[in-house]
Amino acid sequence: MDLLRQHIKQGEVYRRSDLEYYSTAIDRHLAQLTKDGTLVKLKQGLYYAPKQSKFGVVPPNDRQIVARFLKDDDFLLVSPNLFNSLGLGLTQLYNTIWVYNHKRKGEFQLNGKTFEFKLKSSFPKSITREYLLVDLLNNMEKLAEDQNKTLNILSKNMGRFNADALMKATQIYGKGKTKRKLKSIVRNVLQYA
Repeated sequence: MDLLRQHIKQGEVYRRSDLEYYSTAIDRHLAQLTKDGTLVKLKQGLYYAPKQSKFGVVPPNDRQIVARFLKDDDFLLVSPNLFNSLGLGLTQLYNTIWVYNHKRKGEFQLNGKTFEFKLKSSFPKSITREYLLVDLLNNMEKLAEDQNKTLNILSKNMGRFNADALMKATQIYGKGKTKRKLKSIVRNVLQYA
């Protein structure tokens, strides 16, 4: 048990398989460490070693949780709430985080949050405004927003986006419907410019 404790660092997320090498009775030891507060069980086989700050326990980072859950760092976290930052009049709030990845599909509760894992062939390393707009258009039907109103506001605010970066993001990450919508909006904007 002492060897196991030595390998647990505060603020880290662990899989059961990460810790089993340091214990002769891993399930019993994990139960004891969970009971004494050294570890917090996030999900079956997934644990967090709580880190204390002067304000209390620091929750685990979403990226860290997902990386340990997937056993992979190749994913992108997207909250549909980020769409509200695009300045297109969106106001809905969502209680989920989308995880674009190459391994898993489905909805999972991790540390009290809902993560919806979506298999994607490609996604960027980080989110740009232009990628976020493409992702918004890709997911328009799943959102509780007025689509026509959003598209009208977008056509009036195309100047807020880098046109080259937007076209590139659309070509790489956009669905066919998204590509058609953006082409139509760009043509209309150029026609009346």
